[in-house]
Amino acid sequence: MREEIIKLLDQYRLKEALSQMTGYATHTSDWQLKNELEALQTSYDLMLQYTSKGMKDPNKVEIYHKMLRTAYELADRIHIAVQATQNYGAYYDTMRTFVQSPPHSYAELQMQLEAYTEDMATAPLIYTTEAKRNEEMDAMRKRHETAVDELFEKIWVSTRWSESEYAEAQTLFNSLLIQVNDLSIMVSAVTMSLLQIFDIRKFMFLLNAYTHQDTMLNQRAIAGIALTCYYYEKRILQYPEAVSRINELNENSEFIKNLHHIQIQLLQSSRETRKIDKKMREEIIPEMMKNVTIMRNMKYGFEENIDEDDRNPDWEKAFEESGLGDKIREMNELQLEGADVYMSTFAQLKSYPFFQNPHNWFYPFDMQHSSIIREFGLKPTGENAVLSLILQSGFFCNSDKYSLCFTMAHIPQAQRNMMLSQMTSQDLNELMDESKSSSLRQYALRPDVISNQYIHDLYRFFKLSQRRHEYRDIFKEEITLHRIPALKDILCKPELLATIADFHFRKEHPAEALSIYKEITDMNHADAEIFQKTGYCLQKEKRYKEAIEAYRKADVLKPDHVWTIRHLA
Repeated sequence: MREEIIKLLDQYRLKEALSQMTGYATHTSDWQLKNELEALQTSYDLMLQYTSKGMKDPNKVEIYHKMLRTAYELADRIHIAVQATQNYGAYYDTMRTFVQSPPHSYAELQMQLEAYTEDMATAPLIYTTEAKRNEEMDAMRKRHETAVDELFEKIWVSTRWSESEYAEAQTLFNSLLIQVNDLSIMVSAVTMSLLQIFDIRKFMFLLNAYTHQDTMLNQRAIAGIALTCYYYEKRILQYPEAVSRINELNENSEFIKNLHHIQIQLLQSSRETRKIDKKMREEIIPEMMKNVTIMRNMKYGFEENIDEDDRNPDWEKAFEESGLGDKIREMNELQLEGADVYMSTFAQLKSYPFFQNPHNWFYPFDMQHSSIIREFGLKPTGENAVLSLILQSGFFCNSDKYSLCFTMAHIPQAQRNMMLSQMTSQDLNELMDESKSSSLRQYALRPDVISNQYIHDLYRFFKLSQRRHEYRDIFKEEITLHRIPALKDILCKPELLATIADFHFRKEHPAEALSIYKEITDMNHADAEIFQKTGYCLQKEKRYKEAIEAYRKADVLKPDHVWTIRHLA
């Protein structure tokens, strides 16, 4: 019902929408909502009467848009009120729990989170014996994680922030004493809340969060901004303050670059991950299992300075003849362009109790998380030190890093040792080398790597969580941000559109690539290469007459090019 009402409001059919809302509101006993709806209906009827009598009101347009915003908000609130009495998913269960037992305020949660940072710093000075110190610090960690979980859930199920709540949340986010990981959870909670119900104050919070200097926070914020704009493309235009802030960001080259990168990553996840997952399961992994002997004899990544004389050249030959070489090169290329090549590997490793709580899917990986310390101790040593180094790299998303830890913890020690024995001592020394480990950490801190990992975390939540059927799966849809009205001016630049079109071109989506190449052509920014690719896409679509026309234009701009002539022929 809500979808129908929102669709009517998107089309400015307010009268019909109000009629539907009145019927929908009969399913809730919330009298305040019904009174607000009745007041809106009365205001709208009065406006119609004034208009029909020819009375002029210079503020009529502004009043109408204010009514429209109120109608959107009421439609959401009525929907939530109805579902809260009928739906038993995690979102509504948490909401009902908070009605019975209200959570702490944001100011109280801020004090708890700030106290944790101070307590952990002073604990080694207060507790002299190691056993007592570890016991107290473990209790502190658990109290802290309970507070972070409460912060996530409180934000997630809040329908609308009041002005005071918004101010408190902003103060909490700006605190210098709260850990970045905690603030990251907060940003994810705001995003997840917005995907349930729109709240202009939460959206403005994300726009503010993007200006934070920490890369993890601003990349999570921009992903939330992108998804909110996609979910509520028409509604956001009703809020001048939001449109104004987005337009300001159009002057920020870093924001444009980050948003464009998010666009490519969302397309990659929504369009390609299932194909890659299928290829990994049906082709690459079975091929690797078949050729396990060849794999064991190969060396990867650390062999530049090794004496080659002791290696049998037949191994290389067998490796290439098996076809495995091409598949692994393809996998490496996909990984370099940000594709999710580990989905199939980790899909079966999400059944641990840690993943039963929605917020844990968004936890930045932390070796100091109580569930990790319980398995590996406070200071990773030996094989755990190697694992710790791998986990600091940017190769796996946060969710997969937790899965890897829990899995390793459940593997018998003998098997763990056998896995590590597959690496030569030189491999281990290279991996533990400070310059190598430093470059791995630096790679993991790149904005594109952080946002890529976060998109993969979101993908796993919507595809693998036990409660995934309770949420709208955003990755079933093609998220084309450059067509969203609020973001169009930012992303509809010829050089950015060319990158998106080339993505579709490489992935063999001719229809999608073609529509974007046409947009570039309409902007008078097409060169010979654009016309060549346009012709090729038209040819693939069997639109031969148009393809010939495009190839001829390419030939005019770049005469006698062999590729163009051959395809024209």
